[in-house]
Amino acid sequence: MRLEVKNLCYSYDESNAIKDVSFSVARGEFVGIIGPNGGGKSTVLKNVYRALNPDRGEILLDNENVHKMPYKKSARKMAVVGQENDLPFDFTVEEIVAMGRSPQKRLFDIDTAQDRHMVHHALEHLGLENSHKRSYQSLSGGEKQRVILARAVCSECDFFVLDEPTNHLDISYQLEIFDFIKRLNITVLAAIHDLNMAALYCDRLYVMKGGEIVLSGTPEEVLTPENIFDIYGVYSKVTKNPENGKLSISYFSGHSKKGT
Repeated sequence: MRLEVKNLCYSYDESNAIKDVSFSVARGEFVGIIGPNGGGKSTVLKNVYRALNPDRGEILLDNENVHKMPYKKSARKMAVVGQENDLPFDFTVEEIVAMGRSPQKRLFDIDTAQDRHMVHHALEHLGLENSHKRSYQSLSGGEKQRVILARAVCSECDFFVLDEPTNHLDISYQLEIFDFIKRLNITVLAAIHDLNMAALYCDRLYVMKGGEIVLSGTPEEVLTPENIFDIYGVYSKVTKNPENGKLSISYFSGHSKKGT
């Protein structure tokens, strides 16, 4: 699955949230969008997965306009894991994960052996096999996030859109989940808050600030101390792990544009 975003613009009332944004994600790439809060990361993703309709521009999946597809067709092509996952009705964990199969089924189709296998597979890989009968509403924020990711896995989509998917998770689950997503060998577009996670897992990065893409490249090209200061206003040290060649970023407390 290949994504192309061309000249995307979106406004909230009179405020321009996204200004002429263009970027691409090649088949099989893990691409991250980083940047300060309010920079437009989530708004871009919401336009990609159709929670919002662009004012101008095009979003293409394999050269087909996403916003002209039937909703079920786009749901078969992309799975979404957002920041907020509250539901108005209560379901069990197993029922939530099984909802990921819906785009692959017709209206009155019953669950097949393949459906049940995929649900079990997703629960097992996200460490939820012993929680399948629990109420979704009774879960912690981190547990809910794992359930929603399991639902996405269950969809068998080739393209994942992730909006800060590990925000509520402790470090062990963050690493475990990103490792798992990486092993799926699918196309991924993710808004990521943690620069170390972005450096560890992303093939390329786009930096959004003020509703625009201000920088792009590999983690090594983007995540320099100079760029981090320009983007976030903080001093940092960037080193390379000799074992895996990945970057590691540390920050200096009390050193920023607001106070040095």
